[in-house]
Amino acid sequence: MTALWIALAVVAAVLYLLYVSLIQKRNRLKESASGIDVQLKKRYDLIPNLMTMAAKYMEHEKSLMEEITKLRSEAMNVDFNVDPSKKFELDNLLSQRLNDFKLSAENYPDMKSNQTMLNAMESLNAVEEHIAAARRFYNSNVTELKNAVEIFPSSLIAKMIGIKLDMPYFEAEEAAKKSVNATEFFK
Repeated sequence: MTALWIALAVVAAVLYLLYVSLIQKRNRLKESASGIDVQLKKRYDLIPNLMTMAAKYMEHEKSLMEEITKLRSEAMNVDFNVDPSKKFELDNLLSQRLNDFKLSAENYPDMKSNQTMLNAMESLNAVEEHIAAARRFYNSNVTELKNAVEIFPSSLIAKMIGIKLDMPYFEAEEAAKKSVNATEFFK
């Protein structure tokens, strides 16, 4: 009879440890999603100042700057926890337009030599690096929870307590996946 109680205690301990592990993984995933939001907020805060400074120099790029401002507003209004796919989509579009902006800025030597503008562009580059790091951390946590939800025996516990993986991986935008044709830069 004692052996039965010991066996039951061991099973209960294992089930409890699996339960705790699943909750920790789910919470780490939520934390990493929040980390992306924090970095995106930094980007959103930089954009108005950047656009205001650039407007003095880039009169011919007005439509691009308006599009960046519009995308920023849309992206700020999407809750990552409610619609992560939409947030990723808008974030990718905003990244593409900011890259277009950086390339366009190369055509304005006065702007490139302005120290305030240079500092703002450096800040934007640093924030972009932090966003990339936050995305990698997030994807790692998606993988960890996905494995726990799909692999036996933790999959049983996940099913019993209603943990499912409803957060998508962050994937690079299509433009970033294409190969670069260097000859286009020398035309």
